[in-house]
Amino acid sequence: MEVTGKITEIFQTTQISSSFKKREFVLEYAENPQYPEYVKFECIQDKCDLLDSHKAGDKVVVSFNLKGRKWTDPQGVDKYFNTLQAWRLNNTAGSADAPEQASSPSATAPNQAPIEGMTEPSWPQSGEESDDLPF
Repeated sequence: MEVTGKITEIFQTTQISSSFKKREFVLEYAENPQYPEYVKFECIQDKCDLLDSHKAGDKVVVSFNLKGRKWTDPQGVDKYFNTLQAWRLNNTAGSADAPEQASSPSATAPNQAPIEGMTEPSWPQSGEESDDLPF
């Protein structure tokens, strides 16, 4: 998954155990600029270093995984937790006025031109049939 927004805060790396560390940051995401959302992401292990080259105010595209966990407390009650684990951050190339938006992964990575000769496939139009199978 990907989301585009502005970094508002970057926290220090936290050493959770001798073999696990994480670093969190907040992204201002504004699908509707009148009502921005502030979403906290985390980077774990070697991905903590991704934030070293960024600062508050940077507009970025965040690639992340949505994680969920179940935990049963000592009283036997199930609790559920969600985590957004960032694994890539790219600076945006757009203008400051460009709207932020969530998107699915694209054929080309942000800030990269399409590969020459690579175009989106054309699909048959309504009423048009093709017997050229791709396999």
